[in-house]
Amino acid sequence: MNEQLMQFIWQGRYLGSTPYFTTKGEQLEIICQGDLNTNQGPDFLNARIKINQTILIGNIELHIRASDWHRHLHEEDPNFQNIILHVIWENDRSVKDGLGFELPALCLQPYVSNILLERYRNLMKGQQFYKPCQQYLPVLNHLQWLAWKDRLVTERLQRRALKIKQCLKETKQDWETVFWWLLAENFGLKINGLLFESVARSVPIKILAKHKNQIQQLEAILLGQANLLNGNYEEDKYAILLQKEYGHLKNKYRLPRLMIQPAFLRMRPASFPGLRMAQLAKLLQSTDHLFAKVKDCTELSSIQKMLSVHPNDYWLYHYRINEFTAHKEKYLGAQMINSVIINTIVPVLFAYGEKMQESDLQEKAMNWLLELGSEKNKITGEWESYKIMNRTAFDSQALLELTQMYCGEKRCLNCAVGSAILSNIAP
Repeated sequence: MNEQLMQFIWQGRYLGSTPYFTTKGEQLEIICQGDLNTNQGPDFLNARIKINQTILIGNIELHIRASDWHRHLHEEDPNFQNIILHVIWENDRSVKDGLGFELPALCLQPYVSNILLERYRNLMKGQQFYKPCQQYLPVLNHLQWLAWKDRLVTERLQRRALKIKQCLKETKQDWETVFWWLLAENFGLKINGLLFESVARSVPIKILAKHKNQIQQLEAILLGQANLLNGNYEEDKYAILLQKEYGHLKNKYRLPRLMIQPAFLRMRPASFPGLRMAQLAKLLQSTDHLFAKVKDCTELSSIQKMLSVHPNDYWLYHYRINEFTAHKEKYLGAQMINSVIINTIVPVLFAYGEKMQESDLQEKAMNWLLELGSEKNKITGEWESYKIMNRTAFDSQALLELTQMYCGEKRCLNCAVGSAILSNIAP
């Protein structure tokens, strides 16, 4: 037993049938269990109970053992002066408040279903989300899943907004720069995300805007800062040109040297960092004030069209500098475009709407997730195998948040799925 589970039981009133009795044998009626207190002080506030014929209004404190009251020195804390009931799991001693009066106590243990306790133990034992939950899924009905997913997506976007707010502090509320940083990180994917973000941070967007009419200069700056132009190129004329351009521009703008090296291991050629940087350069060249454009777009198709870039002709025959390949168009693919929308555009747009109190932008961000197809990966596949809907990016983002922030953290008591499993305690 732990206090979090006790709070869950008390808040949901998942107790056996009445009557209840205090540890002194007095009849107890729970009129209102109170409001869970997430701040300092008692566990539940504004509760109402009836002991014998006396109605009491006040606060309730929960402990595993009754003796924890004195161990935590609550009798000396003014926040615990109006305790009307001490809810405990083990009655190892009588307890007195700061005025010397013995607190009425309710021992939960006799009133809690063994089925609930066993299910909780099973949920806590599972190493993967589908192991402890699978026998009960889908457990929630369609409308309950919709409500739960809505909350999960909102929490995911609010959590991502924390990083955005930190970036805004660093840039003195420059949304275009923040958008540029996060966009670059997204283009680098997980394996090169830190490198791409570091490159974006090392080159102000205003400098890049000065060279938007010269694609080779944009490529030179981005590829050079990413340590992708460090080779000895004897026959590749374009690579030699980029090296020369980068040397000049690096000195001109005093660009810092980055120590992070690009990664290629176990990557498909279409995701090689050189090609991704070239695509990013093309996006910068083709669109001014990227974030302003995103805010003004009313249709998701306009965003997708804006992102459908392909780099200059050199990349028709290359996936990386100085390595010739057969001719192939290098358009930014639909999967990558969706990734940029899901992981950069939607979170920044949502955060901007929240910051500026423009709820229509937050709603637009949510609607775009509903318009996009779902992400397909191991996690979403597991949920689908248990008949949990995964048709849109809204669904997949919710399921990723559920897995990462609830299942992975064993937050079953805060989860709608876990709560439903535990509250349905019929044999």
